[in-house]
Amino acid sequence: MDVLPVVWFVAIAVLWVGFLVLEGFDLGVGMHLLFSTKDERERRTMLNTIGPVWDGNEVWLITAGAAIFAAFPLWYAALFSALYVPLTITLIALILRAVSIEYRGKVHTEKWARFWTWTLGLGSLVTAFCIGAALAITSTGLPIDANGDRVGHPFVWLTIPAILGGLGVVGFALVHGSTFLALKTEGAIRERAARFSGTWAPFLLLPAAGWALWVQFLHGGTIFSWALVVLAVAGAAFGWVSARARREKRAFAGYSAFIVAGAGSIFAGMFPYVLPSTLDEAFGLTAFTASSGDYTLTVMTVVAGIGLPIIIGYQAWSYWVFRQRLTPGMIPEAHIVLPAILRAK
Repeated sequence: MDVLPVVWFVAIAVLWVGFLVLEGFDLGVGMHLLFSTKDERERRTMLNTIGPVWDGNEVWLITAGAAIFAAFPLWYAALFSALYVPLTITLIALILRAVSIEYRGKVHTEKWARFWTWTLGLGSLVTAFCIGAALAITSTGLPIDANGDRVGHPFVWLTIPAILGGLGVVGFALVHGSTFLALKTEGAIRERAARFSGTWAPFLLLPAAGWALWVQFLHGGTIFSWALVVLAVAGAAFGWVSARARREKRAFAGYSAFIVAGAGSIFAGMFPYVLPSTLDEAFGLTAFTASSGDYTLTVMTVVAGIGLPIIIGYQAWSYWVFRQRLTPGMIPEAHIVLPAILRAK
């Protein structure tokens, strides 16, 4: 068995897990802006909890997609062409979400702030759902033929597993985001976020758990993948109990363990497939049939071995710098600031 395709399958799994852990609370905070408060200063406080880190978190998504492109070009070609519609929607949602974070405070009017709040919330919701659906599809299969081409209409990807995966990531993001807010704020925001996390987690995490179980039964999970499922359930239970006890750090760790073990069980359960075919098992793409050559994978391994620790170290440092809790009192009242060029006149 070739080692490098396995190494890069594991590496891509790690990148996706990292994205779900870090961008998960990012997307969750964005969605919570829509319903967790009606106070503008509290919304600005919530937005400032992710302000220093949200764009760095999205690097994990870009890196995961680039790694698939370079290490498994046939997987990339089949998946991205078959999912052209949802991935285009995801790209638009990501753009609108990023623009809303940057533009929301540029004009001091209620109408302006409301528009960009809804853009941020809905962009976060659509992004979470579409990425969850895409990951669910790559773990459960698409109707692809022997050439890796999709058979059927543009929405043939919208299956029960896709919906389950989409709802799973949305539900996890809401729970993870509320736990992050409870960990990073004080006062009323912290109280509401902690109450949400301790109340709704058992229901919102069910779709993600169902997705993990679907993959195990579909592919005949191994002892290792089933062990990860058990660890995911234990992590969710630990997070929920900790949230109800108002132990925010433990709750955040528990829910993070849930998605790490749960997503790990999905990747372990689907291996060696990277994209199964629902038409014929022989048409499915595996880590060995879809990978690049040894030379390409060797060069990628060397580059990743040098660059990845630097990126992880820098991101860890940024989280350490911005580790303190925020309160609405730290956020000044919204006010108009003239650009420097106008002040000079």
